[in-house]
Amino acid sequence: MGKRVKPYALYGSRRPRKITFGGNRDKGFPGERDCGSTPREPTNMQQDTDFLLPPDLPRPNDDGASDHLRGKAIPKICLPSTFGGLVDLSQLSVPRTVIYCYPMTGVPGKPLPKGWDAIPGARGCTPQTRGFQEHYGELLELQVEVFGLSTQTIEYQREMADRLNLPFQILSDSEFKFCDAIRLPTFEVEGMRLVKRLTLVIRSGRIEHVFYPVFPPNESADQVLQWLQGHPVGRSITPVTD
Repeated sequence: MGKRVKPYALYGSRRPRKITFGGNRDKGFPGERDCGSTPREPTNMQQDTDFLLPPDLPRPNDDGASDHLRGKAIPKICLPSTFGGLVDLSQLSVPRTVIYCYPMTGVPGKPLPKGWDAIPGARGCTPQTRGFQEHYGELLELQVEVFGLSTQTIEYQREMADRLNLPFQILSDSEFKFCDAIRLPTFEVEGMRLVKRLTLVIRSGRIEHVFYPVFPPNESADQVLQWLQGHPVGRSITPVTD
């Protein structure tokens, strides 16, 4: 096994929060998991908070709405972060950045929009986030930073980030500044405009690769990790005319 990268190196002096899947919120290294206990079937409460996927989710089709994104420059836009402050996506310093865009995470005890499961690509935001949480240490070892992004308010996102104890930042594009600047695909439900699920790989200030559509959402992080391992940094990116 190769030399382990200190997972907090990308943050400077600030260490990310420990990845846990229960109530333990002690600080530590991302990628650490509790070991030694026997796995148990999820309880009804766990199912309610993890929003497990139903077996018959409809598969989204590739409607071509992301075809223009590869090679596109990232605009100078600052978005609120669940860590506090603003993040300028055009000034990211790590070799690669993954931004997984998702429609909307659920809130325990509150109903999802009517017909949510029947909308291709809508259901699965929490399982997708769990996947990136689980693989976060491996992504850091590849010198990749991860952000989640949705159009909910930062207060809405912070509930989810705190509940799941996420080690990475979730960005709020509630004013659609980023979505509209690079023309991300969106859809509407119950009067809400939401971003469609897609994942961007950013390198040198440009979009290097796009995952769209993303299905199944709980395997999104695995798919991204496999692509990154098969495409080491070194190839040139063909720019597009903005």
